[in-house]
Amino acid sequence: MLVYEFKLKGKPHQYQAIDEAIRIVQFIRNKAVRYWVDNRGAGKNDLYKLAASLPKEFEFSDKLNSTARQQATERAWSAISNFFENCKKKISGQKGYPKFQKDNRSVEYKRSGWKLVEGCKRILFSDKCGIGTLKLIGKQCLNGFQDQIKRVRLVRRADGYYAQFCLDIDRKECLASTGSIVGLDMGIRHLWTDSLGHILENPRVLKQSEKALKREHRKLSRKQEGSSNRRKQIKRLAKKHLKVQRQRKDFAIKAARALYQSYDFVVIENLQIKNMLKNHTLAKAISDASWHQLKRWLEYFSQVFSKALVLVPAHHTSQACSGCGKRVVKSLNERVHRCDSCGLELDRDHNAALNILSKGLALIGTVGHTETGHHRDVETPEKR
Repeated sequence: MLVYEFKLKGKPHQYQAIDEAIRIVQFIRNKAVRYWVDNRGAGKNDLYKLAASLPKEFEFSDKLNSTARQQATERAWSAISNFFENCKKKISGQKGYPKFQKDNRSVEYKRSGWKLVEGCKRILFSDKCGIGTLKLIGKQCLNGFQDQIKRVRLVRRADGYYAQFCLDIDRKECLASTGSIVGLDMGIRHLWTDSLGHILENPRVLKQSEKALKREHRKLSRKQEGSSNRRKQIKRLAKKHLKVQRQRKDFAIKAARALYQSYDFVVIENLQIKNMLKNHTLAKAISDASWHQLKRWLEYFSQVFSKALVLVPAHHTSQACSGCGKRVVKSLNERVHRCDSCGLELDRDHNAALNILSKGLALIGTVGHTETGHHRDVETPEKR
């Protein structure tokens, strides 16, 4: 699945119509969750029937296209099915019981309710919400892809409204083979250290913007509840956070892409980031490093470029000696690995990267295939 994203340009009443469609989607999703809670054993087809019957009881829901109403119930069923899967896997802690949504920001149409016009430079929405024709602003060209467009999603963000076109296309690109292999040790001081001793500096995007964010938060705390000035300040603060989010994403994309231009075989640790965030001393620094986002893009580009990515367990990669295999216990403050057995002395992260690469090569030898992730929900670079 390939996703193209365009910014939408319209009039104020059109933006209000998009907001109304988004509210209707939230209403239908919450109705579906409530129906499932009240009717034990209700299935996906029951939720579809509910969506079809809602316009008879609530006239405003009839404004939304029928396929958009179906998609709203699919969102509810996705939350329900994820809950059941977590229960079957016996995941510890909370299982993700479906909750009622209060901050929905998107509405999704399938093959009806919209049409590209004026040489694919504008999009017309024909349902009763009154969205009308909106201009598409972006560098991508949709000419020739109309038959591949499976869904159109309208998204509200802090800096405006966007249209996302989901195309039924598998993205493939060719890169020259280098024959090189590398292991990566993720870190906070450096984003990663590879098995050759090279490092990638951590951009620390949040830390650089933290001063400005705190200032905007202080301004928000001084605004009167419910005032127009408070709403404006909320929007300014949201734009600051959106900028941090986009900077992290942009850096992860460029770093992952550059890595595969130099190596054919990449090995990384399969870090349990959710558990690591429970350490409140390092939680902010770990989040700022965006390991999860970097991992997702490495998985995505491994499929795009048809290159190997292996995920290995992270146990004892920092403690074991890459020279002789003896375990050398170190605290987090010790940044140099010194082995009394073989006399090896090198940077702690470099030693870990060598161990990670060795584990990856051993895993390939025993299993015979690479372990990669599922990329259905991974955003593609074309969305930028």
